[in-house]
Amino acid sequence: MHMSRREMIGGGVVATGLALLAAPVAALAERLEGARALGLRITGMKTFLVAPRSIFVKVHTNQGITGLGVAIQTSKEVATAAAILENERVLVGKDPTRIEAIWQELYDAPRWRGGPLVAAISAIDIALWDILGQALGQPIYQLFGGAVRDNIRIYGSVNDLTPKVLAEQRSQGLTATRVQAPRGSVASMIEATRRWREIAGPDHELAVHMDGSLSTREAMSYLHGVEDLNLLWVEEPIQMDDIGDWQMLRSRTTTPLATGERVLTKWDFAPYLNGHLIDFAQPDLCACGGFTEARKIAVLAETNRIQLAPHGPHGAAGALVNFHFDAATPNFFAQEVRDYSSQFEHDLHEGMVPQIADGFCALPTRPGLGTVLNERVAASRPYEPLTRSRDSRAF
Repeated sequence: MHMSRREMIGGGVVATGLALLAAPVAALAERLEGARALGLRITGMKTFLVAPRSIFVKVHTNQGITGLGVAIQTSKEVATAAAILENERVLVGKDPTRIEAIWQELYDAPRWRGGPLVAAISAIDIALWDILGQALGQPIYQLFGGAVRDNIRIYGSVNDLTPKVLAEQRSQGLTATRVQAPRGSVASMIEATRRWREIAGPDHELAVHMDGSLSTREAMSYLHGVEDLNLLWVEEPIQMDDIGDWQMLRSRTTTPLATGERVLTKWDFAPYLNGHLIDFAQPDLCACGGFTEARKIAVLAETNRIQLAPHGPHGAAGALVNFHFDAATPNFFAQEVRDYSSQFEHDLHEGMVPQIADGFCALPTRPGLGTVLNERVAASRPYEPLTRSRDSRAF
């Protein structure tokens, strides 16, 4: 029988209520003590580069628990893998459950910072949370205070929206679709967006991805041309080089704006969030600093009433990183996903891949990250360096 707060106090069952609230905390504390009793220490690390652009790290411990981490830094994969291994001499012998202390040391110690360094920290941070979750026998999101939702909403990503594509999206239970803007003139982009809205109708949520391909002048013209279409968001209309340009965009449109996949750490996100320059923050957990930093970004966004739609170009392991984060983040909105059903993905992760159905992903249930990396399968698809191309959307 449900009891109100007033009834509980009036009925003299405060002690019982407090005991019930304290039980999960006590259970977690007991598990933490169990993890400490293992005497976990980092013994080594190994990186894996898998075509076309996946970066993995395994962090090994003296008790046989191995953590799996993922990084992304497109066109800088080799540099990122090297940056990960640069930290091995710092980490060997350390307690992998002291995650915050390790994050601070890895970030504060180097004089120079940047993309590969932060991506390397991201991968290591993810692997350490995986170790802790395995040691405690809990999915990672449980370590963040537990799930705030029963499943995770996803949205579709397509290169064009036709009636057939929309029907396929809806058959998968999707109620929101992001479309890649075509290359060409601003006028052609506006025309395409109007066509997409007509196909989608008023109720299907429609977002547009720009890849930072427009100049500020072009972006203002495009946003003016689609102002009446009630878009879910326009993503990366311009690059992230000048915060003043974003301030200008924000002042001239009511269309929601989104960005973040190439924004690193809470410090870089702060001007966008504190200035209310975007409506959706899109951090990539495998680049922005891992779970530890992404949760701080989420809190900063929450204080400014901004929602999270994390970047999700990854395979199964990177997707699970996002899903743990999404499960425990109050201001999460929807998740970008890929197809994780290929035979290679199943073999690479020994069948431990995300389960998606009816427009949602089920919460992960296995301890830690909830997947593994098969080294033999990883070696079967060797990485080949990518060449930077101005016209390539792979970058």
